[in-house]
Amino acid sequence: MKQFVEVHYYVRHGMRQAFYDALSESGIPAASRAEDGNVQYDYYFSPEQEDELLLLELWQDAEAVRLHGETPHFKALGALKAEYVTDTVIRRYTVEDA
Repeated sequence: MKQFVEVHYYVRHGMRQAFYDALSESGIPAASRAEDGNVQYDYYFSPEQEDELLLLELWQDAEAVRLHGETPHFKALGALKAEYVTDTVIRRYTVEDA
């Protein structure tokens, strides 16, 4: 069954665009999208929550999510989070294949 991951990054005030730009420049999104088992990996900006960046991920299965967490680009995310992010909320759902 597919795995849907919803990640809410709460960033330091006024730093959302800088965080997104740093993510993009680091290659983390592109590397994640290129992984085997990745179906979707997209960021969204809330017009109401200016210090939140939402990431929606869809993976082929739980094993793909586990392997994603072991990649060098995933591990590199920690340094960017330390610089920009004050809190992260992650929700994971199992999605039945249609």
